[in-house]
Amino acid sequence: MARARSPDDVALRAVAAGGRSGLGRLAHAPQAAFGASAACGAEVARGEAWPALDGWFDLGAFAEPYRVEGLKTLGYEIAEQLRWEVPDAVLCPVGDGAGLIGIWKACEELEALGWVGSKRPKMIAVQAVGCRPIVDAFESGGDQSTEWQGAHTIAGGIRVPKPAGGRLVLKILRASGGGATAVSDQEMLDAGVELAGAEGIFPAPEGAACMAALRKVLAAGLVRSEDTVVIVNTASGQTYAEAYSTRFPRVMSGEQDRLGGLITPR
Repeated sequence: MARARSPDDVALRAVAAGGRSGLGRLAHAPQAAFGASAACGAEVARGEAWPALDGWFDLGAFAEPYRVEGLKTLGYEIAEQLRWEVPDAVLCPVGDGAGLIGIWKACEELEALGWVGSKRPKMIAVQAVGCRPIVDAFESGGDQSTEWQGAHTIAGGIRVPKPAGGRLVLKILRASGGGATAVSDQEMLDAGVELAGAEGIFPAPEGAACMAALRKVLAAGLVRSEDTVVIVNTASGQTYAEAYSTRFPRVMSGEQDRLGGLITPR
């Protein structure tokens, strides 16, 4: 039995393996993720925290040893697609911090294998204005973040008031010569719509946040226009249909239209 904060994939895989899953933090789950989890029979904890339950295995970031090892493959793929070179900078959305830590770990391992040189990318953590514990800690010179009070953002993946990997993230940001920046929900949606229209890539708000952050770090001189920069997008914007729907309101005559209407023309 597994429980996790990224529920839909876990629920699907748990069912396929003959197990079952649980979904916590119900209020914070995107509707698409909640719907997929519920369809798989996921048990729902109606509150912020999971009760202590025997027989459950917590798949939350840093609650088990596999998350960083899995996300480490992001770094492998980046190097491979750049013909075994590392980029000048990586903009990564940071919630618990596992993705950014995994990419950095991949760079270290690839150098040990002799597949890349000693160059490291500037690692840049991207958070939301409504939940920016890493940004505040970085700017204040702290080596650990403090819990963010009243966290709010449409980007559920970075709505993490107390990142479990905060100390490691801050260490990596400084070691790489990188930084941390925060963007508003409005900037996320603007960047997501722009990227979809320009490149045919419809990003989740977390990835769109990195797109918006790129302008800020360019203006600040942290990266240059000629640099090779990788932006990490964590999911499709279709997972966050309710967030993007504020940009594209629809006039509907009834419940049938709201749910999709008829497949054939009327």
